[in-house]
Amino acid sequence: MGILSALCGCFNTTLRFGRPGRGGGGDEDDGGESSGFFFELQTLQIATNFFSEMNKLGHGGFGPVYRGFMPNGQEVAVKKLSMNSRQGLREFTNEVRLLLKIQHKNLVTLLGCCADGPEKMLIYEYLPNKSLDYVLFDKRKSLSLDWFKRFRMVTGIARGLLYLHEEAPERIIHRDIKASNILLDEELNPRISDFGLARLFPGDETHAQTSRISGTHGYMAPEYAMHGYLSVKADVFSFGILVLEIVSGRKNHDRALGGEKTELLSYTWTLFQEGKALELVDPSLAECNPEEATMCIQIGLLCCQAIVAARPNMRSIHLMLSSDSFTLPRPGKPGIQGRRGRWTTTASTSTNTTSALTNNTNNATSSDTTSTNTTSALTNNTNNATSSDTGTTNTKVSVGSSSFVEDYSRNSLSYSSINEGR
Repeated sequence: MGILSALCGCFNTTLRFGRPGRGGGGDEDDGGESSGFFFELQTLQIATNFFSEMNKLGHGGFGPVYRGFMPNGQEVAVKKLSMNSRQGLREFTNEVRLLLKIQHKNLVTLLGCCADGPEKMLIYEYLPNKSLDYVLFDKRKSLSLDWFKRFRMVTGIARGLLYLHEEAPERIIHRDIKASNILLDEELNPRISDFGLARLFPGDETHAQTSRISGTHGYMAPEYAMHGYLSVKADVFSFGILVLEIVSGRKNHDRALGGEKTELLSYTWTLFQEGKALELVDPSLAECNPEEATMCIQIGLLCCQAIVAARPNMRSIHLMLSSDSFTLPRPGKPGIQGRRGRWTTTASTSTNTTSALTNNTNNATSSDTTSTNTTSALTNNTNNATSSDTGTTNTKVSVGSSSFVEDYSRNSLSYSSINEGR
């Protein structure tokens, strides 16, 4: 249990020096908190009615989440860690360490933790409108999401990711951006949540090769799902899928739609090539800004391009969304390799595998199978540069360092990923 000792040391440091902008921290009695950060198990049991099913909000990769009412009247969300898995403990440590470092209006706020008893718990602010998938993919509930709210969600998620990638104390790749990990506050503003699979990139690190593939099928970038190559562009790809879901009001894979409409990304690409992009817009919307909708669809496709270096970074995306004079480049072929399959689990790559990210036209347009012993490099061949006029000047991927970053992930998908986006 040495990892818990390190975690407690991290907590104690936080308690001594405080957390700017989070509030609390030194009160003797603050609704059941101990030292402003630790919560007592008994307090949480009473707050959640002993973790009753009536108070259960959902079940994620970390474990079940419960709604609670603290003695001071504050509503909280209590996230329990099942101690059956050592990997779950690793995620618990990872999430706390990351959330102690970051703060942004489009990220969830961590209020504290509980380390009593056999289970560990995280306590967050309670967001009354649950998660985006709960609203967006329900035909009745989605009526509350007019175009203004949807566009605000897109820009809010983009700002949150920009903070994680470029403005946080250390670069963070979330690795599991999806509709169920976007929580909504009282005004339906988005908050990125669930950092259990996130990777911290210290210093100037920009990418890593990993043998542990973690995420949710349908949202994962193909170079990561198939080869374990992880960079900020993996989050960008997931963001692109999420944007298309927000615009269309449907999941990224829906067999009920049948035919070419089953896969959202492929269908969007077909509509875009035929000049019918606006046909993707959710038909339940009473009104829609066609210019903003077209822009969001094009940004979604730019984010999901097969060529990693051609995808824009989050700063460029934020500029696209916030500027009236920004001319969007035309997207290249989307990365659809590795996105087929019935299961929501992904086999890990061999530890001897290096990524096969060759930006030649043949790779970008075909080959759904890849040898696990493929030797690779990021090669930007001249003939490939002409295949996509996406303006890659703002989207360079640094390959200056080959060192690996400590990996806190687990070699499986989160429990919440089952049938998610499917």
